[in-house]
Amino acid sequence: MNKKLDIKKVEKISKALGDPYRLKIMEVINKEKNWVQCTQVLELFDLAQSTMSHHIKQLVDADLLIAEKDGRCSRYMTNKEVFADYIKFLSPFEL
Repeated sequence: MNKKLDIKKVEKISKALGDPYRLKIMEVINKEKNWVQCTQVLELFDLAQSTMSHHIKQLVDADLLIAEKDGRCSRYMTNKEVFADYIKFLSPFEL
């Protein structure tokens, strides 16, 4: 097992990525090389603000996104280190 991720962390990440909206949110944020405002992501989805906040919170709690307050709003960036560790964990499962 990857030394940086324990099994509980892998489970939390897997659950966070198990929702199609969260996968799409990760895709949108990961395409950007810099911070992304929550409002930018919200504009791309037909979701209520509270639903978007819930999805983003799940991704932040799984350490897949780094969150930073920007005035009254928040902005997000992919936590590339954690995401890379997760991919490394899954790599032995390649077919």
